[in-house]
Amino acid sequence: MNRSQIRPLPEVRVEVRGEVPGDAAEYARTKVLAALGKVGEPVLGTRVKLSQAASASVRHPAHAQVNVDVNGHLVRAHVTADTMPEAIDLLRDRLAGRLSRVHRRGHHGGGPRPGSRIGQGRRVVRRRAHGPARLTPAQAVRRMEDLGYDFHLFTDADSGVDSVVYRDGEGGQRLARARRDVAAPVPSGLPPAAPLGISGIPAPRMGVEQAVWRLETTGLPFVFFVDTATERGALLHRRRDGLYGLVVPAE
Repeated sequence: MNRSQIRPLPEVRVEVRGEVPGDAAEYARTKVLAALGKVGEPVLGTRVKLSQAASASVRHPAHAQVNVDVNGHLVRAHVTADTMPEAIDLLRDRLAGRLSRVHRRGHHGGGPRPGSRIGQGRRVVRRRAHGPARLTPAQAVRRMEDLGYDFHLFTDADSGVDSVVYRDGEGGQRLARARRDVAAPVPSGLPPAAPLGISGIPAPRMGVEQAVWRLETTGLPFVFFVDTATERGALLHRRRDGLYGLVVPAE
């Protein structure tokens, strides 16, 4: 490989919360870069979050999470462990496995192979969205931050449209709505340093089984959709216990 063919290392941003050891950020950066080294497509953004619970009574207090944008395809991994170095090592292994699956899907035309049984046997756990039934987008963003989530499903207090706020993988936040045919005001009440982008893509209409299929085949962290059984917005994601979580509106 000549010098012109050598690609620069992708930027890995690391955020820490709680009593995280001082050298953990650089250790995580090194491990994640090692996992990214075999990716053949452009890595457009990588964000790592490390958090350490202060209470000694918490089981597996070390949390490590990574979001990688591989040429527009979002790959996410999350692990917990007793210590932060252990969590980072586990994160590197899990990320490498998921990047490998993304690579294999790319060589099979981006879709599932014939006879695959994606999602079969994995239980869907239904719960209502946390907090008040109706929120403004600014309130939903604050609630997402307070809960430490990467997304939050809510019903817009002004328009009555089921919506979701989420982190966009580049340090920003976005808003997606279940419907585009309802006039909704531009979100206000957010700090100037934290503007909220608005997705122009309407939520697809599908059943829960279809949402499971899309979640598995795309590798996205969640699927926001209009459930054809209820005609309400819903959000499907992978839980830490390996099951699927189906979040429905609070009301």
